[in-house]
Amino acid sequence: MNAIASRPATPGPAIAGGASAPLKRGAVAIVGAAESDLGKVAPGLGPIDLMAQAVTRALDDCGLALRDVDGVFATTSQSRMPTLALCEYLGIQPRHHDATNMGGASFMTMVARAQAAIEAGLCEVAVIAYGSTQRSMGRANVAAPDINPHEAPYRPLYTASSYALAASRHMHEYGTTRRQLAEIAVAARQWALRNPAAWEKKPLAIEDVLASPMISEPLTLRDCCLVTDGGGALVVTSAARARDLRRPPAYVLGVGEAIGHYSISAMPDLTTTAAARSGALAYRMAGLSAREMDVAQLYDAFTITTLLFLEDLGFCPKGEGGRFVEDGRIAPGGELPVNTSGGGLSYCHPGMYGIFALIEAVRQLRGECGERQVPACNTALAHGNGGTLSSQSTVILGNAQAL
Repeated sequence: MNAIASRPATPGPAIAGGASAPLKRGAVAIVGAAESDLGKVAPGLGPIDLMAQAVTRALDDCGLALRDVDGVFATTSQSRMPTLALCEYLGIQPRHHDATNMGGASFMTMVARAQAAIEAGLCEVAVIAYGSTQRSMGRANVAAPDINPHEAPYRPLYTASSYALAASRHMHEYGTTRRQLAEIAVAARQWALRNPAAWEKKPLAIEDVLASPMISEPLTLRDCCLVTDGGGALVVTSAARARDLRRPPAYVLGVGEAIGHYSISAMPDLTTTAAARSGALAYRMAGLSAREMDVAQLYDAFTITTLLFLEDLGFCPKGEGGRFVEDGRIAPGGELPVNTSGGGLSYCHPGMYGIFALIEAVRQLRGECGERQVPACNTALAHGNGGTLSSQSTVILGNAQAL
């Protein structure tokens, strides 16, 4: 997985309704990455506070300042106009802004949008930001799900019941077991124990996962993500400018996005997500395959999402995800490092997790992850998921060795 050959430029996907030409492999890079305060933040802080905190830290990470920023991309479920609110808070008036909301997949999509904007000359330095005080505020000031008349009579527990439906179907079709799903939670915890910023600090065994309270059959409490506060930010600029900044660039090699449905009851196949399409687009642009990914940061709102994305993104055949994750294969020391921060299951999950997968991918490529660092990490896949397996967006990043 660490042999990166010299690769010609590969045509990438055009942005729907936007760029007139395909995006270029390696034309932009993520140069700054940072979280805000995480866990349960100080009283009085709101989502825009956390966005601003993360933005200033990400700019400091790469040696740029607010005066350099002329593109702002942001979303949250706690503000109707997040880019306007954030820009007012920061005291900036960028040339370009975008508040695309596809749920947790938004941030991978924003990487593609930022690249399109930079290539089109709409901005030169873009920040991508997210913030949420979901834990502190509970359900207050968090957008409620739309009422679906076809689902509401069954009184589902949103969103757990939707993902439980997908897990049940996968178990029925392919013989996947609860124990195999528990392997995913245990691997995430083992990574989290190596991450000083992770919320969960206690070891977790398969038996602990199976014995935890049932939330929505077959998913127990430990099959479900955390509920935390937190924010994150990324700084994106051209590859030419990136080379002169403070940190080694994480070049954007490939991007892809796809949607499948809105409501889980309308999902054509509960065992196959649109990640199969978003991943194919990203691999094509990057000129790489799943076998050449050194790490995978996969949106893990529930254990079943990790399993589905391992299959749909080509790390194993459809139906083989349960067997693939057995025996610590995705845990520290395993064949495929997955969610090396601890993921949404054990590190943090403030409503939308996607930006944190990108932050961890960047840090792995820079070699900054300390005890959890993956040796010789040159390529990284970060995948975002929104809604109830509804929107999917994939970003492939690489350091200078992967160009």
